Parts: sequence; structure tokens; C-alpha cells
Amino acid sequence: MRRSRRGGPRPVTGEHPATPFEIFFDLVFVFALTRIIAFLGHAPSPVRMGQGLLLLMLLWFSWSGYAWLGNRTRTDIGWVRVGALVEMAALFVAALVMPDAWHSAPGVDGPLILALTYIVVRVVHLLLYVWSVSGDPDLRARIGRFGLASALSWLPLLLGALLGGAAQTGLWAAAFVIEVGGQRFVSSSRGGWPLHSPGHFAERHGLVVIITLGESLIAAGVGAGAGVARPAVLVTALTALAVTVCLWWLYFESAAPAARAALLRATGERRDRIASDAYSLAHLPMIVGIISLALGVERALERAAADGLSGYWLGWPTATSLYAGAVLFLTGRLLFVRLSTGTAPAGQLVAVVAPLAALPVGSLVPAEAALALLAALLVGTVVAQRR
Repeated sequence: MRRSRRGGPRPVTGEHPATPFEIFFDLVFVFALTRIIAFLGHAPSPVRMGQGLLLLMLLWFSWSGYAWLGNRTRTDIGWVRVGALVEMAALFVAALVMPDAWHSAPGVDGPLILALTYIVVRVVHLLLYVWSVSGDPDLRARIGRFGLASALSWLPLLLGALLGGAAQTGLWAAAFVIEVGGQRFVSSSRGGWPLHSPGHFAERHGLVVIITLGESLIAAGVGAGAGVARPAVLVTALTALAVTVCLWWLYFESAAPAARAALLRATGERRDRIASDAYSLAHLPMIVGIISLALGVERALERAAADGLSGYWLGWPTATSLYAGAVLFLTGRLLFVRLSTGTAPAGQLVAVVAPLAALPVGSLVPAEAALALLAALLVGTVVAQRR
């Protein structure tokens, strides 16, 4: 208690709820997600989508590290809060420059600023984590080894920012492989990262999912624009809402309760492994899928709202954003359930394949019909899950 009053770390208890400060950090994270949609712009190409995926990975591992820190020590108290505010500021700056992540705007070197802010986030996180485990020499040494793997990944990150172009894409991909591979190697060879509050960890991931789902609604409003007054556009916007509701149901009414119950029942290394795999890793494709869907919804509603364009087919880029986004979300959900509970019904695999099979049809019909088809597939998945 004396350490806590002096600003030292305060351990998290088993029933620790998410704090308003943590939710505030999540809002900055989701703001960065909106900037990725701005980066993808109105002409998403395969290369552009791959670059957007790299940015999403950068954001996710920044947020995930903060979630693990908040599960060990209170992040809204003392010097830990100061460090978290520094992370938040760095993440905010990274979000601002993300639309220029692969080229330099006048007066701003976007790639270099993005690389430096990411390094700041990781350094502060590692320092806070080491400080919070001062009484556990084994865990402190393990974090040191993980920090070494992170530091190795910063070299290609900085070099890619300086070179730009295709070299930047390849080097940044290598940087994330090094960091993620290093983390997995350390955790598998030396034991997983210890989880202090299972309920808090599950709640933190649920909150970030629902805030990200809100982005798809914002994207629908941006895409519809002034054209929402037309009945056809309004119906299409409501269809987009139905898609988001289905994603919400599939996570919060089906997958999340089962995974949370499994996490609370598990003990020791099994519990730590569920947290690391089912939550920290399997949530990444779900978040990527929601963002991809949001981009597709925005583009589809723009097409539906444009005079004289709604009768034309949607096209492959937008249809891919929509249907591949659904596939990614459902794949992440399948992994989430499988890695947490140990089982997953075979019907969930059918649900993953269905949007992929419908993609060619979705690209050859108007925006209204493409969204309606996707909504019908997701409603069918919800009904099947209920049965």
C-alpha cells in the first residue's frame, strides 16, 4: 500500500473490472482504426489492403500489450497512468499520420513518424511491465527476452520507413513476424504470460469488439451521406445495420459467453494459454474482418447513393471488402471458440465458407443486392447457431 501511494504499481485483483481510463485508451485505439479506413481510401487494391493489414497488426499488438499490462497492474493509478498517457499520445500521433504511412506529405515523414511512435509505445510498455513484476525475477527475465525480440524487430521497421515503397512493405512484414515469433517462442519455451484477472481480460476484449463494431455504423453514415433521404439508400443502410447486429449477436450472444466460461474454469498454464491464443491472437482476424466490412459498407452505400450508379454491379474490390471481411470475422470467431473451449461445431466451418462462395455473386449485383445477400447469409448463421 505504501508503494501504491508513492505511485508504484498496484496489483490487479481477481474481480477487477475495466476502468474508465482503459475505455478511454480504447477510444484512441478505435480512432486509429478509422484512420486506417482513410488510408485505404476509395480505391482499395490488393497491395493497399495488405498495407492496411500491416497497420492493423501494428495497432493490435500495441493495444494487446496494454491489455496484458492492465491485467497485471492498475493502469489508472500513479506512474503507470503517466506511462499509459505517453503510450496514448504516441498512438494518437501514429493515427494522425496513418493516411501517409507509405508516403511523405509536405513537412511530415509519415513512415518514419509511424515507426518511431510504435517504438515509443513498445518501449514504454516494456518498461512499465518490467517495473510491475519487480518481485518476480523469472517473469522479469522472460520479459527481458521478449524485449530483445521486440528490439530486433525495430531494425527492419526503421529501415523500411527510410527506404519506402515495396521495400517498406516487406521489411515491415518481417518486423511483425520477428516480434510475434519472438513472443510466441518466449512464451512457449518459458511458460505463458500469467493472467491475473480472467474476467477483466475477457471484458477488455469484448469492449474493444463492440467499439469497433460501432465503426461499421459510422462508415454506413459516411457512405450514405446526403443520399440517405432516398428510400433505396435508407433501406440499404438498414441492411448494413442488420449485418452489424448479426456480428454483435455471433460474438456477444454466442461465442463470448462460452469462451469466458472456459477461461474462468481453466487454471494455471491452460488459463494463460487461452488468454494468449483465444483472446490475444484469435481476436485479430475478427477486428480485421470488422474493419474490412466497414470499408465495404461505406463503399457500397456510396455506390447506392450515387445518382445513376445503383443499378450497376458492385465490383470486385468492394465485394471483396464485404465478403472477405465476413469470412475473416467468422474465421476469428471459430478460432476463438475452438481455442477457448476445445471444441467447435462443424456448422461453424460451413458459416465461414458460405460468404466466400457467395463472393462472385456479390460482385456481379448492385450494392443493395450485395449487402442484402450478405445480411441473409449472416442471419442464416445466427439462426443456425440458435438451433
